[in-house]
Amino acid sequence: MSSVKNISVVNVEVLDTETSINEFCYFDKPWYRYRHLQKLCLHIFVTTLASTNNGYDGSMLNGLQVFERWNKAMSYPSGAVLGALSNGTTFGAILAYFVASWLSDKIGRKNATIAGSTITFIGSILQANSTNYAFFLITRIILGFGNGITAVSCPLLIAEISFPDMKKESEPNTTSLKYKLSAFRSTATTSYGVFWYLGALVAAWVTYGTRVMHTSYCWRIPSYMQGFFPIVQIIGTWFSPESPRYLISKGRTEEARKVIKYYHTGDSDDERSRRFVEFQIKEIQASIELDKASNLSSYVDFIKIPSFRKRLFLIVIVGIMVNLSGNGLVSYYLNLVLDSIGIKSEDMKLQINGYLMTYNFVISLVIAFTVGRFRRRTIFLLSTALMLIFYVIWTILSALNQKSNFEHKSLSNGVLAMIFLYYFGYNLALNGLCSLYITELLPYSHRAKGVNIFQFFVNALIIFNGFVNPVAMKAIEWKYYIVYCCVLAVEFIVVYFTFVETSGYTLEEASEIFNETARSESIASSDVKEVHAEVILSKV
Repeated sequence: MSSVKNISVVNVEVLDTETSINEFCYFDKPWYRYRHLQKLCLHIFVTTLASTNNGYDGSMLNGLQVFERWNKAMSYPSGAVLGALSNGTTFGAILAYFVASWLSDKIGRKNATIAGSTITFIGSILQANSTNYAFFLITRIILGFGNGITAVSCPLLIAEISFPDMKKESEPNTTSLKYKLSAFRSTATTSYGVFWYLGALVAAWVTYGTRVMHTSYCWRIPSYMQGFFPIVQIIGTWFSPESPRYLISKGRTEEARKVIKYYHTGDSDDERSRRFVEFQIKEIQASIELDKASNLSSYVDFIKIPSFRKRLFLIVIVGIMVNLSGNGLVSYYLNLVLDSIGIKSEDMKLQINGYLMTYNFVISLVIAFTVGRFRRRTIFLLSTALMLIFYVIWTILSALNQKSNFEHKSLSNGVLAMIFLYYFGYNLALNGLCSLYITELLPYSHRAKGVNIFQFFVNALIIFNGFVNPVAMKAIEWKYYIVYCCVLAVEFIVVYFTFVETSGYTLEEASEIFNETARSESIASSDVKEVHAEVILSKV
């Protein structure tokens, strides 16, 4: 490790982080009236369409399960056979994770997004032309492979092109600038998960609209529609900027400077803007230089290095929470859940699916625009507490409903109310905040790898949900909810004792949380800390 000490340290010539960022976060008019920030928001929205397509898939499959013609074409799948079909996109996504991280680092976040969206578009067209179960399953694997690539590249691209969050520790004297932009990156990164529900909402109402068709187009049209979001993303991403962090890592610093200057300052040449741009450039360079010095470039580091083992633990826990908090029962098997409370009408099921997705989208959108005002760990704690409370009530009402032979409509309505309230708790942290939290936990060198690991665990648990949930629901009905009540209780305890706070840091600074906890690590990492100290000192 002696060579580590010979790494050159980037000298950051501007003021400290708080001053540099906070001063530029004040404007003389609302941020949405600036053309460069409008364009940045548009590019971020286009990038979130990868999540939108994932949401469309889950909600669409919920709707298709209600159609007799789809069930007949697929030979009436149920149990594990239905689980395999639901998990088709997950199988493809897991295959993609063997290359997604490498692809994002090799060809860039932008090009990886275009490649993944192209594969997804091809898969959707093939899916719409399926003639049997096997054909449909294969096309879903293709869809999932494309989704897996964009699930890694898109959150990275959003986090790395966003305007930085304002520091919370201090506010400069800004008598002439009265409008403040305090949490742009937090909101933008959180929105990636939010727009999952936009896809789910569209799919829910598309399947509701095609229910009146008496041909196979009742399920083929929703499948064709699944290709809409990828084609929009392919076209839109072509005009989007590449990640400045990726550009700098490839030695293309001038290109990165142009991206930051245009999208963060509106191509301003005044001294204040110049210092802001140079601060971001130097901070990224210092972070990447430190990553090189630390030799942080392997998945093995998540096992070897103590601070990275902590990161790995948090990544895995968040991945588990996303899909093992009881939401899997509703996300892909709403049809079975509604059967369990005595709701059998096809029209009613499709309407409830549509209402639920509309509600989730609105709630998630509101949360995304307010998430920057609260601490990350606090939101995770509140989210798990609310989910646990509402799931317990949901379980009790389901038990009473079944014992009364579904004769009391008020109990069924009570269960539906708990499902909606449960999703309020879920959406607080596990819809959009998890993507923000994961990117903040990781330095640039391991950000793609860490997101890759996160998405792998998310999809592995989707497979669990796909095979276990329909079988368990059929076998023990409402009693299966008790399992998730216990899981949610454990999640609350884990969050309370292990989650770290990442709010109030820039994307590059967040890793300092773990550097602070690494002071007692091995002698090998002590050399790295020496370089880190030099970098921090050079920034003051």
